[in-house]
Amino acid sequence: MGARGTAFSEVMAGSVRLAGEREPRPVRLDLDVRADEVLRPMGTTEGRLTGRVRVAGWADDTGIRGELEISPLARRRIRYRVHFTAGGRSCMLDGWKSISPARPVKSMTVLPFVLLEDGEQTGEGTLRFPLATQLLPFLGSFRFPRRTASPSGAVGPGAADPDGLLPPRWDGAAGRTEVWYTTVTDPESGTGLWLHHELVAPADGSGAYAHGWVAQFPGNGQEPVRHARFGPEPWKPAGGQDRADEVSDGARGSGFTSGGIEAVPGRLRGSAGPFSWDLTEQPDGEPLFTFPRWSWRRPLLPAAQIVPAPQATYSGSFTHDGRELRLDDAQGATARIYGHGNARRWAWLHAHLGGGDVLEIVAAVSMRPVLRRLPPLVFLRLRKDGRTWPRRVERAAVGWAGAGRFRADIGLPVWTVTGRSGMRRVKVVVTQPEERTLALDYTDPDGSGAVCRNSETADAHILLERWWGRWRKEAEWSLDGTAHAEVGDR
Repeated sequence: MGARGTAFSEVMAGSVRLAGEREPRPVRLDLDVRADEVLRPMGTTEGRLTGRVRVAGWADDTGIRGELEISPLARRRIRYRVHFTAGGRSCMLDGWKSISPARPVKSMTVLPFVLLEDGEQTGEGTLRFPLATQLLPFLGSFRFPRRTASPSGAVGPGAADPDGLLPPRWDGAAGRTEVWYTTVTDPESGTGLWLHHELVAPADGSGAYAHGWVAQFPGNGQEPVRHARFGPEPWKPAGGQDRADEVSDGARGSGFTSGGIEAVPGRLRGSAGPFSWDLTEQPDGEPLFTFPRWSWRRPLLPAAQIVPAPQATYSGSFTHDGRELRLDDAQGATARIYGHGNARRWAWLHAHLGGGDVLEIVAAVSMRPVLRRLPPLVFLRLRKDGRTWPRRVERAAVGWAGAGRFRADIGLPVWTVTGRSGMRRVKVVVTQPEERTLALDYTDPDGSGAVCRNSETADAHILLERWWGRWRKEAEWSLDGTAHAEVGDR
C-alpha cells in the first residue's frame, strides 16, 4: 500500500504594477497543488503547481507550471514560483507569504510578489486569498490520494498523480501496442474531439513506430465527422529524439512525443492534415483503474486500460481548415492502454455524469484461443460521490464468490451493459447514431486488422438501483450527445 500525498486548489486575486505603467492591472491566479506527501505543519512540504494566470490585457496562460514551498512554522513562509508565458515571453511570478503568529489570518492570505522576465524584474504586486468566497471551496478541495509504486518498482506519484501514469511502458519487447487517447466535449458547440496516439512494436521484431489520428464530431449532427491521420514515424525512446521534433521542454519520456505531436502531462498539441491543436489539460481527481490495479503494474492480461485523468478540463485552440474552435474548461478525459493488441470484439464508454461523477466501461472478448469463446468480460467503474464501485472490478467481471456479474450485449447502433455487484445493480444503454460515428482501421502488432466505430457525441442512459428490501432507484443519468463510446470487431 502506498504512502499518501496531498492535493488541493487555491484561488487568489489582486493587482500588479508593470514597469513603466502608472495604473495597476488586475491579476487572478487559479492553482492546483499536488505534493507527494501529507502536509507537515511543523516541517517543509514541496508541491507542484499547475493552473492559470491572468493579468488583464497582458497575459492569460492556462498551462502554467511551478513550485510551492509550504513551511508555515519551520521557515515561517509559503513561497510560490509560477512559470508562465506572456506574449511569447517567459515570465515568473515569485512571492511568499510571511507567516506571523501575531497576524495569522492576514499573513496567511496576503501574497506580495514580483514579476520577472528573463530574470529581470518587470513588475510587482499583491495577491489576496478572499476568505468570504473561497474558504469553503479551498477546504473542500483537499484530497489525500495514495501514491503507489511506479512500473519500475520505485515509489512515486503513481495513482495519486496522473503525470506518473503517462510515461511509456514499452520495454522493447516485440508484439506490443501502447495507446494514449484523449476525448473532449466542447460545452458551447457540443463538438466532440478524439486525439489518438499509438506506439506499435510489430511481432516480427521490425522497428517500432508511432502513429495516430485526430477526429472532430460536430455537435449539430448535420455535418459529417472529420478526421486525419499522422505518422507512421519511427519510435524514438526517451533521450534519443531529434530536436527537430519540436516537442515541449521537459516532455521527453513523459508521454507520447513523435514528429511534433505531443500528449504529455498538461498539454496536447500537434497538426495532421487540415487539423491543428494546442490544448492544456487540468486533471481533477484520482486516476481510475478500469481493470484491476495490479494488471497495469504487472502486464499479465492480454491488455489493460487505465484513465489517468477521468475528470479533466481542456482549454486552448482546435483548428480545422482555418476554422478555430476555442475551448475553455471543456470536459474530457485521457486514458491509456498497454497490451498485445486489440480484442476480438469490444465496447467502450466514458461518461461524465456531473457533480464529479464518472462512468467508465470496457467490455471485451479476448483473442486468446480459449478466451475468445467466452462472452464479453465487462470491466465497469462508477465513481459516485467520491467513491468507486464496484470495489473489486475483477469479481464483478467474472461473477466470482457470489459478487454478481456484469453482462454486455455488443452491437450497433445500440449496445447495453447490465448486472449487479453487492447491493447495487446497473443498466447502461448506449446509442451511437450512424451519422455521428466514425469507422477506422486498426493494425495489431501481429499484422492482423480490426475496425473500431467511435462516437464522441453518443447518447447514454444509466440507471443505478440499490437493494432496500426491493430494488429502488438510487440515481439516473441521461446523456444527449455528450457520451464518448466505441464498438470494435474483426
